[in-house]
Amino acid sequence: MAGLPLGGPAFFSGLHSASITSLPSISEAFISPFALLKTISKAGPVPEKFAATRQAHKAITLPDFLQRRSLDKLSPVLQQCTQLQPPPTAKGILDRVPSNAWSSIHAPSLPSSHIGFTRISPALPAFSAFPALNRPVCAPFKIPAMVMQRRTFMGLGTSRNVLAQLEESSNKNMGNPSSQATFYSALLRSNMPEIVVQRYESGRFASNKACEAVYLKALERLGRTEQVSMIKSRQEEAATSTPLSREEVQAIAQAVGANSYGSTISVSNRNLSSGATGGNGQRDSPLYVVVEETRGSRFFKWARFLLIFGFVTYFSMIFVTVFMETAGVVRKIGGQPVNEAQPQQQTVKFSDVHGCDEAKEELQELVEFLKDPSQFTTLGGKLPKGVLLTGPPGTGKTLLARAVAGEAGVPFFFMSGSEFDEVYVGVGAKRVRELFANARAKSPAIIFIDELDAIGGKRKEKDYAHSKQTLNQLLVDLDGFSPSSGVIILAATNFPELLDSALTRPGRFDRQVVVPLPDAKGRTEILKHYMKDVRFGPNVDPSLLARGTPGFSGAELENLVNQAAVRASRKRQPFVFMEDFEWAKDKIMMGAERRSAIIPPQERKMTAYHEGGHTIVALFTEGHTPVYKVTIMPRGQALGLTHYLPDADVHSITKKQYLSSIDSALGGKIAEELIYGPDNVTSGCSSDLVSATRMARNMVTRFGMSDALGDVNFAEGYNNLSPQTKEKIELEVRRILDEARARATNILIKHRKELDRLAEALVEYESLDKDEIRKVIKGEKLTGKVKLLPNVPTKIPETGSILPVLDGTGRREA
Repeated sequence: MAGLPLGGPAFFSGLHSASITSLPSISEAFISPFALLKTISKAGPVPEKFAATRQAHKAITLPDFLQRRSLDKLSPVLQQCTQLQPPPTAKGILDRVPSNAWSSIHAPSLPSSHIGFTRISPALPAFSAFPALNRPVCAPFKIPAMVMQRRTFMGLGTSRNVLAQLEESSNKNMGNPSSQATFYSALLRSNMPEIVVQRYESGRFASNKACEAVYLKALERLGRTEQVSMIKSRQEEAATSTPLSREEVQAIAQAVGANSYGSTISVSNRNLSSGATGGNGQRDSPLYVVVEETRGSRFFKWARFLLIFGFVTYFSMIFVTVFMETAGVVRKIGGQPVNEAQPQQQTVKFSDVHGCDEAKEELQELVEFLKDPSQFTTLGGKLPKGVLLTGPPGTGKTLLARAVAGEAGVPFFFMSGSEFDEVYVGVGAKRVRELFANARAKSPAIIFIDELDAIGGKRKEKDYAHSKQTLNQLLVDLDGFSPSSGVIILAATNFPELLDSALTRPGRFDRQVVVPLPDAKGRTEILKHYMKDVRFGPNVDPSLLARGTPGFSGAELENLVNQAAVRASRKRQPFVFMEDFEWAKDKIMMGAERRSAIIPPQERKMTAYHEGGHTIVALFTEGHTPVYKVTIMPRGQALGLTHYLPDADVHSITKKQYLSSIDSALGGKIAEELIYGPDNVTSGCSSDLVSATRMARNMVTRFGMSDALGDVNFAEGYNNLSPQTKEKIELEVRRILDEARARATNILIKHRKELDRLAEALVEYESLDKDEIRKVIKGEKLTGKVKLLPNVPTKIPETGSILPVLDGTGRREA
């Protein structure tokens, strides 16, 4: 706001005296809070009249009678309340005092030692009547602290002691206009009008009609008659034009002065009239009020805002997170819900599943029940509520479940056991309920839970309660189904022994269907199924390939066909030949070849004797599994490998077979000792010793194949055995290993010539199959087999040189 400055606040003379009778003076708001506290400590509780004063310290508020005024009456007055130029300092006031002012009051020149300053305000350059030492007066609220000049007054009027007492009283009672009027009158009687004018115009002290009258007299003595006339004329004009009384105008001026940090307030009468331009509080002429806050209040305001904002944000995030989890509003980009089973229509049929005919027959009952439930309920029969599929990995358990849904033509709900539980407690149980509720809504339907052991493991007493919620909810939903509900529960696991007994009891998963590894016939069917889309050569025989892959699961056979097709494609062959399938089989059984490994010739020869020792002992030991292939090509972590492959599926192993396997496992280390001596045996036999010791210990502790210990199982509770029993077990294991070592040594010494021939052939050809091995040990030549190039470090070719062309096996092409 901006207004027309006047000569001083005398325009409001007489207005304040009327306002202080109805409410505490606004000037009380300028009293220092420290002085107020001092008064409270001495005088007890603060009177009621200071209640508004304390409010003024916190925020600029109008008196009660002004708050009841309408804004259209207050706005013309508030618009004209403005600050003057910054108040003069004590030095500036002293500079403006006429040089003959002191002589007119017959005051001698005072030395600088008689001049002092007290802390009042930069807006209060008052002359003090105290000749004594400085006595500080607390600064008013919101006013920067400064000193107040103190002088010794000497004149013919009122004595200086009286002036000193009056000044002290007025400074202590700055909100008391009567005290100020008494002091002004005393100063005027002592011929000190300059001090009256400067003190009044500072705006720091309360004022009434008496104060304004003394102020006008002081102006007249100073010869400022024009200013006196102007003030009086504006007072008369304001009295007739403003809608407020003069007392109310004075109170408003004092309130604005409090907000102006003690500056002098000037009000122009031109805009106080009824026709003044400016805001009157109406919609077309709004009233703008600006309130200045202290730095401390702004700090606490922001601190309170940030604290409230932090709490609101924190609890909002918690609420949103809980809502999203409970209401399921988190969706995938494609619109599918996260971890929520959706019905699927399967196209897989039983004709696509091979190698598990017995399992298909048991599951065929479920298909017939889903197609025609009355066929079973007529005679009182009931189908199982849940079917548990067990077996090794890759045998087709999931494929069987999909085939059941595809044959029956019903919705298929699929979830993995790991998809139920998450970080929040109760999410797993909620998803189990949702899964079964969705299946009931789509009945008839099939629910398939893969890896059931992830949520259905055995419960223990020390488990936390929340860890059992998912399993408990699953048990409740399984037991709550009726046989005629049209919902079949299928589950798959590789470890049925880990499941809780309450889950596998009759009435829940009361039927278990074992899906074993396929036999030779099943492997043949699986290979033919996956080779339907593969262009293979005329020399490929699926039945022959199936007999050479005992122990392969359906997933491994699918991988074999795929790797063979990829290799043939990389070699730009028109068909996939038997060599490609053999290469893929060796890669799966023995690991990938490391042709980039550079092995020194001496180490290659030692590896050849090591693998030759395994092979010779296996060939000349009765009951040993036939040798399939031997190689010194590094595969995986091994520098060489001897692989055995049975002619047919093996379901049990005899004692003779165990002993022969131990003999061949020790043959590699014994061959190194015979050729290079005991001190040059390498660490390559570590895995062989582990295998031999494990088989010997199992024979003694698990299979009862020891005459000394008898038919006793020591594997379970081995730690609880007596030291004597443990010692007997260790002695028996050592006896078996020592006897196997003696047998293997005799075989290698007896067939030393065959061992040398086999080692030389391995160094020359690197890999040999069983037919080539028999030819080599007989001393026959391998016709048609290409020798490998020496394995030497690769050199950077010179410019213009031609590199030899090698085929995919590292052999030089013709």
